[in-house]
Amino acid sequence: MRQAVKLHSKRAVMLLSGGLDSTLAARMMLDQGVELFALHFTSPFCTCARVPGSGCHSQAQIVAERMGIPIKTVSKGIEYLEIVRNPRHGRGAGINPCIDCRIFTLKKAREYMEQVGASFLVTGEVVGQRPMSQRSDAFRIIEKRSGCQGLVLRPLSAKYFEPSIAEREGWVDREHLLHITGRSRKEQIRLAEKWEIGNYPCPAGGCLLTDKTFSRKVRDLFDHCADPDMTDIHLLKIGRHFRFPDGRKVIVARNEEENRKLEALGRGKMPIYVAIGFSGPSIGAEAKNGAVPEDLLSRLFTRYSKPGTPSPFPVREVTSGGERDMSLPSRNDFSEVERALLC
Repeated sequence: MRQAVKLHSKRAVMLLSGGLDSTLAARMMLDQGVELFALHFTSPFCTCARVPGSGCHSQAQIVAERMGIPIKTVSKGIEYLEIVRNPRHGRGAGINPCIDCRIFTLKKAREYMEQVGASFLVTGEVVGQRPMSQRSDAFRIIEKRSGCQGLVLRPLSAKYFEPSIAEREGWVDREHLLHITGRSRKEQIRLAEKWEIGNYPCPAGGCLLTDKTFSRKVRDLFDHCADPDMTDIHLLKIGRHFRFPDGRKVIVARNEEENRKLEALGRGKMPIYVAIGFSGPSIGAEAKNGAVPEDLLSRLFTRYSKPGTPSPFPVREVTSGGERDMSLPSRNDFSEVERALLC
């Protein structure tokens, strides 16, 4: 039998992104004597930098450490991809399922709340800051569908809402909560200066699913792959993507960094063709019935290699089964390539 976890009324789970809003909300709760357990979500669609020491994950870790808050990181994985594919509550301008995404994170947060014996959830959300998921009606839908009605406290906009359970029970003092609305960050910046909170990231980050160009790649993947995995998703962020009339998917790297990424990630998914001794792209091309698309590869290497590269092109085919060298002639007909370009 599972042992019951003792609830602590002054204990809460803080959804900590590492940005200014969630940092301010955490500070407000600590000032009211609330014991916080931070929960941070990482996403394969985050636009944050991926170099060591940067990005929202690192920033959330820094904020938690400075405030003395234990933090748990949860990755939005395969389970989340089905939400992106079939959102119940629609999408934004791209392929972004913002309401369903928020329902997903609050469900996970409530599970963690029960694990640590907390009594409510805290977020840095501000009414009207995001057009799809931070409207009054959206908040109501999200709380109902996630099973979190009354459990969510949004300190920055709390006085815009009816009191949450934490306020009604007196676990937090509503008089010391705020009434911030809209997209402006002036009040948050003022508070950061007042409380000497510095080195917070700018609010320019976001989700690749809101980008219409990237959304075309995601839709194409869902249309042609019944069971995509996380490698498929990460490959979407590399290179130019093509879909040819025979259904073949091709990825052409745009620089040396993408060459290395494509060679590392794509090898288990498709044959990779690597330029040998000349300035050209690495190319991933799906095989069809075991046939090597030499004519197509010739066009692609001609089109995207450094101008003046002599033909034929020495190329190495790399697959999970081994490697072999090839020689590809130059081809100057690019119409098929241009028609197949997704983005």
